Amino acid sequence: MGLAKSGLALALFMAFGMLSAPAQAYQQDKTYKITILHTNDHHGHFWRNEYGEYGLAAQKTLVDSIRQQVAEQGGSVLLLSGGDINTGVPESDLQDAEPDFRGMNLIGYDAMAVGNHEFDNPLTVLRQQEKWAKFPFLSANIYQKSTGERLFKPWALFKRQDLNIAVIGLTTDDTAKIGNPEFFTDIEFRKPADEAKLVIQELQQTEKPDVIIATTHMGHYDNGEHGSNAPGDVEMARSLPTGALAMIVGGHSQNPVCMAAENKKQQDYVPGTPCAPDRQNGIWIVQAHEWGKYVGRADFEFRNGEMKLVNYQLIPVNLKKKVTWDNGKSERILYTPEIAENQKMLSLLSPFQSKGKAQLEVNIGNVNGHLEGDRSKVRFVQTNLGHLILAAQMARTEADFAVMSGGGIRDSIEAGDITYKDVLKVQPFGNTLVYIDMPGKAVVDYLTAVAQKKPDSGAYPQFANVSFSASGGTLSDLKIKGEPVDPNKTYRMATLSFNATGGDGYPQIDNQPGYVNTGFIDAEVLKQYIQQNSPLDVNTYEPKGEVSWK
Repeated sequence: MGLAKSGLALALFMAFGMLSAPAQAYQQDKTYKITILHTNDHHGHFWRNEYGEYGLAAQKTLVDSIRQQVAEQGGSVLLLSGGDINTGVPESDLQDAEPDFRGMNLIGYDAMAVGNHEFDNPLTVLRQQEKWAKFPFLSANIYQKSTGERLFKPWALFKRQDLNIAVIGLTTDDTAKIGNPEFFTDIEFRKPADEAKLVIQELQQTEKPDVIIATTHMGHYDNGEHGSNAPGDVEMARSLPTGALAMIVGGHSQNPVCMAAENKKQQDYVPGTPCAPDRQNGIWIVQAHEWGKYVGRADFEFRNGEMKLVNYQLIPVNLKKKVTWDNGKSERILYTPEIAENQKMLSLLSPFQSKGKAQLEVNIGNVNGHLEGDRSKVRFVQTNLGHLILAAQMARTEADFAVMSGGGIRDSIEAGDITYKDVLKVQPFGNTLVYIDMPGKAVVDYLTAVAQKKPDSGAYPQFANVSFSASGGTLSDLKIKGEPVDPNKTYRMATLSFNATGGDGYPQIDNQPGYVNTGFIDAEVLKQYIQQNSPLDVNTYEPKGEVSWK
């Protein structure tokens, strides 16, 4: 009797087990069309720029037209972001990127990766942004130290026709290194590739999706050569089982990923021309530059469990080239036909744009005298404004000294109240703050090279915490913070991305070990310093003949 009951129970279990097992949803020998649209590194650019380029209003028109076209062909669309919605445009920054997230809702984003700049604000701000967004923030490798739990959803599931699509989110583990340490006391960034393997296994065992995609904020580095950055998408793709992901929608390195040859990106990609995405270990890797300049479009066909890429393009969003005519006059001309701005989006964003502009006039601090930024001074001599800007950079990076081109300072600040608009006039280029740790011998070589830059040029250097006497191409009595440079000691130098990449003929350092691009915009760094140190005393920043040329 017992055996009979056991046999019956087993038979029932097997029957119900077979009934409850997830049945394959898609039809055999049927071709499904699935289009993946993607952007990344938006950085607050919800509004078109001064030349009428990009902006969410034009992006909505473009995405709507693609959705309609794909629907008419019987296909489906998934719209993903590679993260970094925050930081870069004051009108957005002053409103915690609310216009950007609300605009993304209207466009219909399905999911985004959590970028490192999502942590430029306290976690409470990020949680508020999650509430504004009608799409999930994804990251499988960010954990709360105290609980061991993930801070965000590791993946999201989407149903497109008969297809079950899983999207995994991953964030660069460099975030802890390049972000604000005070926000990471209870946050741990684990290695993305390790988490990806775990999550893919878990998905295959539990959800059994037909397609797995990753949206990441890790960076695309040719042939996996990531230098001092954390490993990016190429290394991760190579570490996974072949074809474990259909594609990686990337961000962070802010490149158009259009390959010129195997493992080598095209240099100076021209908007509107063909773009071949990278493919590593059977996994497509895409990235759409930055700021909404492009919408990436990947058209796939899914048939009998296989995803085949049939078309890929980067679609420019009203990008323009500067053309100079024979008469010396110049104008900006569209690369591709103009995309009209969506009126509903303009109605949504216009109040935010107006409010942001009004907030630029709000006082952020004050100073008791003139801060010198006139080109007739900053390109010839050391100035108090040069010292102030570099003091801000050193404070943010805990650097020992700082250097930058005097030509990067474009205006003075007058005595009295200071607004954010004043700061943006001083540093209008949106360069990012970087730093590098290097031995004393390298410091001597670097400063010797920079000290050769001549007055009356934009390259003329402004220095902080540096003293020397230059003569005949050599430096004597070189000191950092008043102490002779020790060849065996490691020093940290702060500068701007423009100079780090060789701008103004400065030695290139962005390819060196110990180099970190913080991603923080120069004007934002100066703004915060002014807020924290007002009232400013001009005498504190007055040059005292620390550097001299004979």
